[in-house]
Amino acid sequence: MELRLYDTLTREKRVFKPLDPANVRMYVCGPTVYDFAHIGNARPVIVFDVLFRLLRQLYGADHVTYVRNITDVDDKINARAAEEYPGLPLNEAIRKVTEKTDKQFHDDVAALGCLPPTVEPRATEHIGEMRTLIERLIKSGNAYVAEDNVLFSVPSMPDYGQLSKRPLDELIAGARVEVAAYKKDPRDFVLWKPSKPGEPAWPSPAGIAAPGRPGWHIECSAMSWKYLGEIFDIHGGGIDLVFPHHEDEIAQSRCAFHTPVMANFWMHNGFLQVEGEKMAKSAGNFVTIRDLLKEWHGVAWPGAVIRFALLQTHYRQPLDFTERALDDAAMALRAFHFVASSVPADRPSEEFLDAVADDLNTPRAIAELHRLQKVAKSGSPILSEASSQLTSALSMIGIDIKSYEPDWLQKQVAGKRLGNRTSEIEKLIAARTAARGNKDWKESDRIRDELAAMGVVLKDSKDGTTWEIAR
Repeated sequence: MELRLYDTLTREKRVFKPLDPANVRMYVCGPTVYDFAHIGNARPVIVFDVLFRLLRQLYGADHVTYVRNITDVDDKINARAAEEYPGLPLNEAIRKVTEKTDKQFHDDVAALGCLPPTVEPRATEHIGEMRTLIERLIKSGNAYVAEDNVLFSVPSMPDYGQLSKRPLDELIAGARVEVAAYKKDPRDFVLWKPSKPGEPAWPSPAGIAAPGRPGWHIECSAMSWKYLGEIFDIHGGGIDLVFPHHEDEIAQSRCAFHTPVMANFWMHNGFLQVEGEKMAKSAGNFVTIRDLLKEWHGVAWPGAVIRFALLQTHYRQPLDFTERALDDAAMALRAFHFVASSVPADRPSEEFLDAVADDLNTPRAIAELHRLQKVAKSGSPILSEASSQLTSALSMIGIDIKSYEPDWLQKQVAGKRLGNRTSEIEKLIAARTAARGNKDWKESDRIRDELAAMGVVLKDSKDGTTWEIAR
């Protein structure tokens, strides 16, 4: 099986060849721990968990190092700490916020079936590495000191901007960096800055007397260097991190180590919207992982259903997260459970492996799951083999179908949820009635299964079809 991955830097999909097959190395930007992780945060966690599992399958679990950092020093953390614990010293309040939010994040992603990374470094535990990198950049002429700040000099790197491929005026307009008179170039970005009174502070580099704290971008350069080396195989994250975060990581790391690249592959998952709209608190559609696990649209969704719904769309494409997608995921997993839960896992089919090895083509892989389910259900002589391949394939994308509870939805108090969807239910029943009239039994069965997954029980009689909520 040949693994092919799309590289954002080169804008091409090519064969993945690790620098060292005995130590395949991947770094993914993790959470800034100041609030509950939302469903958009869940997407890269799940995407790169699937890649982690695939790399372990190909090279062996002991030969893959996956680093996902935790950002625990940030202006957003400071603001949240001051808001939630106004009576405490800021540093103590920050510790309370980061400890609580860190636990929330780990509980939530564990519920989504994600493996823990090999290493999960915290930014505040790697200030020494950050200072070392900053000193190197100053010495090489790629950084300078100005008013107790240390800034990276973007003009000192002639090919800056290759990842995002933005023209100069767009780089300036979209820089998301503080405008300051002491900057030599408006694109220059902060590596180190002085701390305000009460904020977290450490001894500054470059002989600066005032204590300070690191900029955001230098954190990931330092932690990836510490655990993966000067050049490693894969760097991942959301598409929103391409600029400025990943662009600036590349600049820092390449100039500090005088290397042609920081990572051989840059992988980015696409944006996520909810029910056709950009997710925002102001729009009332801001959905956290915890919301989904506890209750969203009247249902506490299992982690496996959320995970499967997020994998329906190719990771590089925009994803519209909807209640209907969750319903469809629940219905599919229910069907898989009944044919795959009683057989031992063997090895996924070649078709499935080819799909996930083709730049994590999960839509194509999921189509193969449905094919295997149909074969297993058909009573074919190869039923047992198909069931075993289905079990193994689901496990490879992080779903333990044997422990999946197929009737969880029916066991929930779903009356309120379904009561608000009466019109949709009756349309589906009418479509099923029409299919039965046309002797389209396949479509009729499909609609019945869809309604069953929603928690609707149909009763056919000579007078027509009625429905009720499953108890």
